[in-house]
This record gives sequence, structure tokens and C-alpha cells, in this order.
Amino acid sequence: MLSTDPRPIAVTIHAAAGTGAGADRRIRLPRRGPGRDRDTVRSSIARVVVTAALLAVASVTVAPETSAEGPALPAGSVVPDQDPFYAAPADIGTYPDGRLVAAREFDPRMSVPVRAWQLSYRTNDSHGNPILAVTTVMVPTTPWTGPGPRPAVSEQIPEDSTGTRCAPSYGFATGTSQAGNQITKMLGNGWAVAIPDFEGPQSAFLAGPLSGHAVLDGVRAVGQFAPAGLGPDTPWGLHGYSGGAAATGWAAELQATYAPELRFVGAAIGGVPANLPVVLKNVDGGLFSGFLVGALVAAPREFPEIRLDTMLNERGRADTAAAADLCVLELLTRYPFWRLSDASVGDHYREGSPLIEVLQRNSLGEVAPTIPIYNYHADTDEVVPVAQADELAASWRRGGTAVVTARNPVGEHILEGGRSEAAAQQFLRDRFTLDTPVTDMDIDRPVPLSR
Repeated sequence: MLSTDPRPIAVTIHAAAGTGAGADRRIRLPRRGPGRDRDTVRSSIARVVVTAALLAVASVTVAPETSAEGPALPAGSVVPDQDPFYAAPADIGTYPDGRLVAAREFDPRMSVPVRAWQLSYRTNDSHGNPILAVTTVMVPTTPWTGPGPRPAVSEQIPEDSTGTRCAPSYGFATGTSQAGNQITKMLGNGWAVAIPDFEGPQSAFLAGPLSGHAVLDGVRAVGQFAPAGLGPDTPWGLHGYSGGAAATGWAAELQATYAPELRFVGAAIGGVPANLPVVLKNVDGGLFSGFLVGALVAAPREFPEIRLDTMLNERGRADTAAAADLCVLELLTRYPFWRLSDASVGDHYREGSPLIEVLQRNSLGEVAPTIPIYNYHADTDEVVPVAQADELAASWRRGGTAVVTARNPVGEHILEGGRSEAAAQQFLRDRFTLDTPVTDMDIDRPVPLSR
């Protein structure tokens, strides 16, 4: 929505690391519209296996150690919980959805020439309450030579974490994000890229509506930030894998009613955990059960009706307390083979339980997006079962969404994300450059046809 609110936007321009430009400068811009018993050997082996595998995941952010002494840190190098930039203004509720609050430039240390900023903006949690969110926007410094305005992609990196130090914005500002390669490829296409912290200020992992709001309002905020050079005519694509695909799916489902003014050409989602009860039951007790622990920690922050205090036993309460501020790699290496039945009282997977009810509410498939979708997945995905992704595609098609499904007959969850990245980008490239409508298609290879 557009607004004529005359209040200025606070913009902090920070010297990039190593530039010697001195102290931060704040300028004012006019506002514009819109415990556990474990077999020691088994646990050790699991930790090695999971760690080695996850090093290949583009989503992992490892929070650096910081010191109270020494030179001033570059912009964005302070943990979000301690950084005033991430603090919502007292009157955040008076800001329209997507209203830009503040901005600061930083050095993302990319291998391609770009300018990068962190933008804070008003969005809403899953219940419609106003919150502050942050997105990272990168724009190539080379001129756009393609037809029409420079395209942009909102890239949802799978944070899958319980602490704000794992947020993408912090990872890029500190140079610790491992998602640089995929972002570099998009920038190399000449596209601008926005990377929202879609878990919000409480790291509410798996909070579906919140994530969709944060993605869409992040795009709105970028459009208000003149230095990025993106405006109302900018064509946008959406992309995300795994946890990032869930956020992308929520943005696609909500866009027509929440942000109808935004121009999206399509969305690519891979390894999508669409049916959360199915996915979490699948990882329970297995190598990737850290995802379940993370969900149990983070979801009650947004949905307190889960009532962990009465749901868990002593062991479960100790485990979840220890997991309150962990990134995805830490969750998976600390909690392999963790079972909810060993850590709780009663059957919490029964239909109608508070846990299942919340998970169902945060699952995809109730609303059909109005933009074309590329849905890719490995048939042998051991973390996120492909059947529930197939069910999502079928549900969306019944609602009128054009969906291309690509199924890799050989692969698993982590490797599929990297292996099919080029195909996902090709789908978006076609949407940016071709006028031919997308029609439903099922292909058994990870490379989509240009249409």
C-alpha cells in the first residue's frame, strides 16, 4: 500500500570494512510510499556425517565470536539481539505494511561488484501484530542491458534456526553466510537480490504466515529505497529451497490478497516441507531430528498454545532449553536420533493435539497462488518426503495455479538443493524474458524446458 506519511526514514551509511572512511554517517531521506543418553560411537559418527553433509548446504550461517575490545565492527557485525538497528520503533504499529524504517550500507564481500544494504521495515507476525523485520538487498553495479527494468529475486535462505545470530542478514554482514555462491549466480545474471530474515525477531522457525508477510513486505520496502534503483515496474521472482521453499510458498499463497500491487512473474520452490506433520514425523528419531527440536523450540514463540511446559518431560524441557539459540548445523549435530516420545508425556502426534493443530495451520496448500510455480524435488529425499510435495502441486493445480514439477529420480535433500539450482534459475529467467504462459508439466529431470 502507498502512503503519504511525511516522517523521514533514518538511513545509516556505514563505511565498508577496510575502506578507512571513518565513522558511521546518518542521513535523513524523505519518506516515500509503500541430557541425553546416547551410544557414544553412534553419536560421534552421526555428528561427523551430518557436519560433512551440511557443509554443502547453502543455508548454513556460523556466528562468529565477537569481542568487546578492539576496533569498531563493520555495519551489521553486531548480533541482532544486541544491535539497535533491529529494534522496532515504539510506534511501529502506526507504520503501513512494508514501510521502510531504516537502511544502512555494508560490504557483503561478494566476488562480483555489487552495492548492498540492510533494510528494516514494518511487517506482521502470524496473528497480524506489527513487528520489525530486516532484509538484505544486493544490486549489481554493472548497468542492466536486458529488456525492461532490471529484474529482482527475493531469495529465501533456509535459516531453520532458533537464534537471531543465524539470520541471513547477520551472516552476509559478517561474511559467515555459506549462501554466497547461489546469490553470486543470480547477481551474475544482472538481477538484484533481496534476502529477508523471514523468521522475524523471535526466530520463529516454521511460522508460515509470518514468513510470507516478511517476504512480501521486504519486497515492498526494497521498492521504496531509491538507492537500489528498483520500483513499481520491477519484475520480481521468488525462490527458496527447503525451509526457504516453505517461506516462498507462503509468500506465493498470500500475495494476491496481502500484496496484490507487487509484480511477481513466478516462484521456484525446491524440497518444500509443505505438510509439516508429515515432515516432522519423518525426521523424528533419525539423523535429521534436530529439525524437530528446532521446531519445538521456535514454534511456541509464535503459537504459545502448543504449551511445551505441559507437553514435555524433564528431559524434553532440558533439551529444548539448551536449543533456544542454535543455528541449523548446531541443531543437527547436537540432536541426532532424538525422539519426541522419549522427551514428552502423551501422544502429541494424535489428530487434534495442540502440536498437530499448529503444524497443520502452518502447512501449505489451502490457497492456490496466482503466479506460475516451479516445484522441484528429489524422489529419494530422506528429510522431506516427495509425496507431500506432489500433494501440494496437485492442490495448487486444482485451484488454478500453473505448476511445473521436476523430479530427480536419484538424490537426497541436501545435494538436490545445489544440483537443481541452475534449473530453478532458468525457470525464473524464462519468466523474466518470455511472454508464453506456463502450463502444467511434469518432468523427470531437474532441467526445465524454456517456454
